[in-house]
Amino acid sequence: MMLLEHDAKTLLAELGLPVPYGQLVRVGDAVDATSGAVKAQVPVGGRGKAGGIKVARDAAAVCAGLDAILGMIIRGHKVAACRIEELVDYQYETYLSFTLDAGPAMVRVMMSPQGGVDIEEAHDDLIGESVALDPAAMRDAVERLSAALPDAVRGPMREAAEALIPAFFEYEALLLEINPLFIRADGSWIIGDTKLAIDENALERRPRLVRVIEENADLYPEAALKLAQGFDFVRLDPRGDIGLITTGAGLSMQLIDELVARGRGPFNFCDIRTGQFKGDPARLIQVMEWIAEGPNIKSVLINFFAGHTHLGEISRLLIQAIAAVPQLKAPITARFIGNGLEEARAIIAEAGNPIAIETDLERAIDLAIERAGAETVDA
Repeated sequence: MMLLEHDAKTLLAELGLPVPYGQLVRVGDAVDATSGAVKAQVPVGGRGKAGGIKVARDAAAVCAGLDAILGMIIRGHKVAACRIEELVDYQYETYLSFTLDAGPAMVRVMMSPQGGVDIEEAHDDLIGESVALDPAAMRDAVERLSAALPDAVRGPMREAAEALIPAFFEYEALLLEINPLFIRADGSWIIGDTKLAIDENALERRPRLVRVIEENADLYPEAALKLAQGFDFVRLDPRGDIGLITTGAGLSMQLIDELVARGRGPFNFCDIRTGQFKGDPARLIQVMEWIAEGPNIKSVLINFFAGHTHLGEISRLLIQAIAAVPQLKAPITARFIGNGLEEARAIIAEAGNPIAIETDLERAIDLAIERAGAETVDA
């Protein structure tokens, strides 16, 4: 998961790394900043080009920037908070990143004397090297790569990279990107913007990361959900027209791939873990409520393989959840396979057949798409 910039910078500052002072502001919060960069807090790049960053030279401009940014949609994410950050005087904008390649346990170290919003256009200046997931190997790579940089930025970039390596390991990062890394006229450096992506599987070992999520549960709803309830629900595309209620991460990803290949937009990823229902429809109700929030939902596709949990029990819980979420009006198709299939059919028939059952996965996908009708996604 990608941390918001404000939280990433807070974590880096706690390790003694230089970051500009910043304040996190939600709608209705008091604002005491009289100037600064007003920056949308969303877990994606490209905020500047999308209008999600405003430079404010006085208090009125700060308020105007907040009014313009809070509530806007950036790459499918609604802006619920902004960071107001002090402006930095600098001479150079540079680029630095560490990216984990988990398969071979390697890290890609990247540097460029050119950074900022147009980093993609400066690819000719990017230099990199893949090395073992080891601090010493990464420091050696930094030494080799920085030797190829221009004199004016070589020392500060090497120093910054070496200082950031411990942070990469402290937070078990998948990605730590500084773009731009500001270098001042006196040769000092400060983190201008950062992306810090972490492995959610590491949360049980990193209580500081858990506190970040728990303290800002409204900004990390999916991660907070997983911590609190032990299952996964991720909104993939707020404009998606087919909601998914599935068990098993692999099966959910397969459904997503199949829908995309057919030209449809899945609203969400879901691994609801039926083995933890314990006779309670609460998980199903919660997921259905979230799906019902999708403005374009035309169809819901369920995929359950009954192993520990009997399909008869699953069907009873589904009927209870449907009754509890009347706002979810889209037709529901379920691909059921496993123990208790005939009992499930009988239970759903007795309830008035609110769910169309298929045992074949391809037929279930086709039926869910057919019941969704023509694709109509809002711009």
